[in-house]
Amino acid sequence: MQSRALSTEEGKDPANTSRTNQSRVLPLRLLQIFGLFLALCVAFSVISVYMIKRFGVSTTLTSPQSSFQPCYEEVGGLDRWIKPPSTLLHTMNDTELLWRASFAPKVKKYPFQRVPKVAFMFLTKGPLPLGPLWERFLKGHEGLYSIYIHSTPSFQANFPASSVFYRRQIPSKVAEWGRMSMCDAERRLLANALLDISNERFVLLSESCIPLYNFTLIYHYIMKSKYSFMGAFDDPGPYGRGRYNGNMKPEVSISQWRKGAQWFEVNRKLAVNIVEDTTFYKKFEEFCKPACYVDEHYFPTMLTIQSGHLMANRSITWVDWSRGGAHPATFGKADITEEFLHRVVSNHKCLYNNQPSSTCFLFARKFAPSTLEPLLQLAHKHLGF
Repeated sequence: MQSRALSTEEGKDPANTSRTNQSRVLPLRLLQIFGLFLALCVAFSVISVYMIKRFGVSTTLTSPQSSFQPCYEEVGGLDRWIKPPSTLLHTMNDTELLWRASFAPKVKKYPFQRVPKVAFMFLTKGPLPLGPLWERFLKGHEGLYSIYIHSTPSFQANFPASSVFYRRQIPSKVAEWGRMSMCDAERRLLANALLDISNERFVLLSESCIPLYNFTLIYHYIMKSKYSFMGAFDDPGPYGRGRYNGNMKPEVSISQWRKGAQWFEVNRKLAVNIVEDTTFYKKFEEFCKPACYVDEHYFPTMLTIQSGHLMANRSITWVDWSRGGAHPATFGKADITEEFLHRVVSNHKCLYNNQPSSTCFLFARKFAPSTLEPLLQLAHKHLGF
């Protein structure tokens, strides 16, 4: 009986032992797997640290590149400062534009080969009907000039890609004659032109202006001048001092009040003075309204006060006031003859660099669209281009 009982107990023990062994083996395998996992993690971490130190990368996995572009440009060579903007259609508002354009180097000598250019700034309502005449005038002189067009915002230019006017429109706003918005447009033109460091002289023109000489003569006449060409005279009559408002004091006294033609030529220094101004602007905006025409008084008065010694006190744009009225004469097709062109460029006397000269006007206005054909026919003989 004992033998059977023992054998029975012994028969039960192997099964129990098997289950016990299995329960012991399972945790052991889990520990082995877990240990292998830890070893892989440690190895991966070591490799990652090595890669960071060695190659400066934080992962070997490929991730999609972000399309975000930083709002600043890394400072490199001079190119970003001396190259003109690749497009004139920027997104700056007027405040930002005038601020940016007011930058001026203090060192006079340029550390690169700079070819000074003339900026022709067209203040227009829309098309440039005399454009073909200007195309002929500018042909062959690339690199010596720049063109900027301020037109009515709704106007869509359609210049061919071969035209010198192609994509030369700047972001514009409505400009009203006699209002501060007209001076705003002129400052806008100057500011955009100042963004090109090579522009040295700045000429304000309208769609009815024509050149009176060939490009070479006009270029050298302007570049060699010691003075900028802006009319600024003291008119004691009702259309001069009679427009002065006593509220302009103390910035502008009546003895400093000046009048001049809207169409001017200035050098780079005076162009910066115009775009950076905040003192005189406020006074003229508030106290010079029709019948005070701000475009005839603001720039001549301000520049006379600030830099009168740099001004020739005359305009280089010819107009005819002989017919009377608030505006100069407009010429049509029938007016354009050899005798007429000879009269425009002859019998003038002025000072050029403090010396007597008979070459006083480089441009003329106002010419209607119908004058294009006869002007093109006579330009080679009488205008030199």
